[in-house]
Amino acid sequence: MNYLDFEKPLAEIEGKAEELRAMARDSKEMDVEAEARALDEKAFAMLTDLYKSLSPWRKCQVARHPDRPHCRDYINALFTEYTPLAGDRNFADDHAVMGGLARFDDRPVMVIGHEKGHDTKTRIERNFGMARPEGYRKAVRLMDLADRFNLPVITLVDTPGAYPGKGAEERGQSEAIARSTEKCLQIGVPIVSIVIGEGGSGGAVAFATADKVAMLEHSVYSVISPEGCASILWKDGGKTREAAEALRLTAQDLEKLGVCDKVIREPLGGAQRDRAATIASVGQAIGTLLSAMDGPNRDDLVKARRQKFLDMGSKGLAA
Repeated sequence: MNYLDFEKPLAEIEGKAEELRAMARDSKEMDVEAEARALDEKAFAMLTDLYKSLSPWRKCQVARHPDRPHCRDYINALFTEYTPLAGDRNFADDHAVMGGLARFDDRPVMVIGHEKGHDTKTRIERNFGMARPEGYRKAVRLMDLADRFNLPVITLVDTPGAYPGKGAEERGQSEAIARSTEKCLQIGVPIVSIVIGEGGSGGAVAFATADKVAMLEHSVYSVISPEGCASILWKDGGKTREAAEALRLTAQDLEKLGVCDKVIREPLGGAQRDRAATIASVGQAIGTLLSAMDGPNRDDLVKARRQKFLDMGSKGLAA
């Protein structure tokens, strides 16, 4: 278990309980189960207390937890007959974006998502989920394909933001993001987007301009990272907590503002503590949101999607 900074007291208690059980395994004469169970109860109470009212900055930390399920995990668990499609037919294949044809509940769909990687090697290969222009152009190609064959599009968002490197800028990063966002608004098939971790800036919007946007309980979605916001507004990297508060980036805030349509509950302690339960909850949410869009025809679907984004913000102003 990887513990976050604010979870260190919890780590000590859970570590002691595990240590006692390890000692008992080594020496069968020791009976420490009662003491270990008491530590378990104390740890559970502490975990409940820590997670009952997480600050926005702590939610950012949970959203970035390396043990949270990633796009690849959701695809492997929720989709069958997944056939990956690679390349933008122009420059290269971006490994930060994965996508392809698949079946969800035996229904043909197109699934697209950011993949951060699960260890040092794959994180470097996937560029930590930060897509380059070819990643967004690949997404546009896949959305065009989905539109042609009348396949719903499911996107899984988990990125700190689009890659800001020199090569990416030279190849038209902002134009590629804009084209992907535009394509989301044009296609006549249902689009469901799930923010499974970080939804960072235009790199997330390019996948999340959807009919229905759901967020995991401890995920975040914002125009800029708290660190970036603090460095721009205050010229002080130490102001990240204040920036996280001001950005209103939590799933709960965004549901009130009308940006998020559904908040998906996570297990106590975050998605990383029960990956299987989290993936199952996301699957259930995708099924519910897709079923809600079975009625409208293509023109009505596009019109409603565009109107949704034109109206965005009015709900927050009224509040």
